[in-house]
Amino acid sequence: MDNFKFITEENDIGIRIDKFLSTKFTDKTRSALQKYIENELVLANEKPISKNYKIKKPDIISVNIPNPIDVDIKPENIKLDIVYEDDYLLVVNKPKGMVVHPAPGNYEGTLVNALMYHCGDSLSGINGEIRPGIVHRIDKNTSGLLMVAKNDTAHQSLAEQIKEHSFLREYEAIVYGNIKDDSGTINAPIGRSKNDRKKMCITDRNSKEAITHFKVLERFGNFTHVKFKLETGRTHQIRVHMAYMGNPIAGDDVYGPKKVITKLNGQCLHAKTLGFVHPKTNEFMKFDSELPDYFNKFLSQLKNNK
Repeated sequence: MDNFKFITEENDIGIRIDKFLSTKFTDKTRSALQKYIENELVLANEKPISKNYKIKKPDIISVNIPNPIDVDIKPENIKLDIVYEDDYLLVVNKPKGMVVHPAPGNYEGTLVNALMYHCGDSLSGINGEIRPGIVHRIDKNTSGLLMVAKNDTAHQSLAEQIKEHSFLREYEAIVYGNIKDDSGTINAPIGRSKNDRKKMCITDRNSKEAITHFKVLERFGNFTHVKFKLETGRTHQIRVHMAYMGNPIAGDDVYGPKKVITKLNGQCLHAKTLGFVHPKTNEFMKFDSELPDYFNKFLSQLKNNK
């Protein structure tokens, strides 16, 4: 564990502790610093403080940063569909059915297992693990583009872009029903369900702001082909918002109807477009992926039945 001490100055008075620390630890995200505060690893005058604590003069701020956990993830030679790669990041087109990060029940065959083999030690450790590299995630049964950071500088830059809503993420899906409006915005907070901890729901209780923009691409009577643009990136955001609208995503066995379309093997949702500013060159980069076979087959079936 690394220990740091800072003595506040006159111009620091009134600044929130997480903002103050972000100027001292430029390689750490604000959320990571807030976790240190929650875990009482940040002290003011040798006493634990809250996330809302504001600097007073004189303050002696002590910070204890735990050593990164050397994650015991087995590298696996799994073929990756790499859309782009350089020394700072890579963009991967993840297939439906692949889990992003190892977890109970899925310790092998994940995207991270594949990345460990492909990148070796060249993945960021900004979230407290030595080589995760994952800046954002998509669900197991969602296909499409995912961006991975190769170092902490890239991770910090890309995470800030997501936080500031300047990170472009566009999806396409086929949903149940006929959406009345050609386009619109869903602004409904999302939090974890108190009845089922594995599910998310629309709630004002312990929730976070969630905003999804949508545009209808084509209608098929009982189904609609829709394009989504995320302003925020909450867990299961599009799936929860569409279920809330009464138009759950086709094939979704969690938020959709009980009689699920099993041939889709999960929700018909594809992360089609990614756009971000490169952390080194400051160039805006945009990547687009074609709709996968499972999506196109279902789309063709709907068009033939139209």
